[in-house]
Amino acid sequence: MIIVEGSARIPEGAWEQAISAMEPMITASREEAGCIEYAYSRDLLDPNLLRIIERWKDKAALVSHFAEPHMAVFREALAAVGPRDLQVRMYDAEPEPLPL
Repeated sequence: MIIVEGSARIPEGAWEQAISAMEPMITASREEAGCIEYAYSRDLLDPNLLRIIERWKDKAALVSHFAEPHMAVFREALAAVGPRDLQVRMYDAEPEPLPL
């Protein structure tokens, strides 16, 4: 499984524009073959911080995701929002349940 996690700072007053860009991206990405989870969220204690979490079946699914037309549309729309400190990382992982 491939896990993608990241964060970005959304400028003050740009959240509505960011959400307008993110909603179609999330919807389309969740429909892709190999997508297990795809979500963006706003940090509860730092309201300008966007959190990114994705889980993909394998690296091929993630590579395919980057080639999707909605990815190009999203990149352009997100650039117009002007996020700062964008950091996104990919991890190859074998998940194990945590004993809670």
